[in-house]
Amino acid sequence: MISLWMGFLFSTQVSTREDRALQVNLGTMFALAAFSFTGLAQASGMGNPDLGAALFKKCQSCHQIGDQAKNRVGPHLNDLFGRTAGGLEGAKYSKSMSQAGRDGLVWTEDTLDSFLESPKSLVAQTRMSFRGLKDAEDRANLIAYLRAFSKEEAPAPELQATGQGIDITLDPSVLAIVGDAEYGEYLSSECLTCHQSNGSNDGIPGITAWPTEDFVIAMHAYKQKVRPHPVMQMMAARLSDEEIAALAAYFSDLE
Repeated sequence: MISLWMGFLFSTQVSTREDRALQVNLGTMFALAAFSFTGLAQASGMGNPDLGAALFKKCQSCHQIGDQAKNRVGPHLNDLFGRTAGGLEGAKYSKSMSQAGRDGLVWTEDTLDSFLESPKSLVAQTRMSFRGLKDAEDRANLIAYLRAFSKEEAPAPELQATGQGIDITLDPSVLAIVGDAEYGEYLSSECLTCHQSNGSNDGIPGITAWPTEDFVIAMHAYKQKVRPHPVMQMMAARLSDEEIAALAAYFSDLE
């Protein structure tokens, strides 16, 4: 269920042509991108909270939930949905979990499903010793139980197919930049971690052969946070106008 490349949980540096080092927590970012793009079946609200209550006994040694719930070894789990990872005041978190929150990890049905399946695959150095629930139905039931103690869930990010119809403020000079496709190929390795170079759409929208203007608008929409996807917002924020144009030129010519 989790993409194979989620094993690449590490921090690295990616150098641009100008040798500006970009600190990128690839593990958290790529993992977030994978399940944010792919709607998992159990996120449809099909879980049984009564069965989930029995499964929660596995969690009780560290977590409390319901009336009078307090932080213990781990944070309490009331109002978990929509909460930023590592963001509950008064709770103690590992550095890895706090960093995941700063990188954009928010608890939703999708992110919880991935975390419950294999905690250390999502947050490599989490202190949580729980090995995970491998059965998708068990995870759906536990998530349904946790959802019962949340007032509301933050809406899942939506992805638009192209940059068309996005209302953003963009200087015409930005659209006029002629991108260097060769440089775009050099920069494209992060994009191709999720998007397929052959343009296939396996849950993650294809970006091959996009019109350059649509690509540029879409990336600047993430940069201006008009598009709500937190991982893409992070990645776009690290790109200059020239780098976005270069990527647009590369992918527009890719067949």
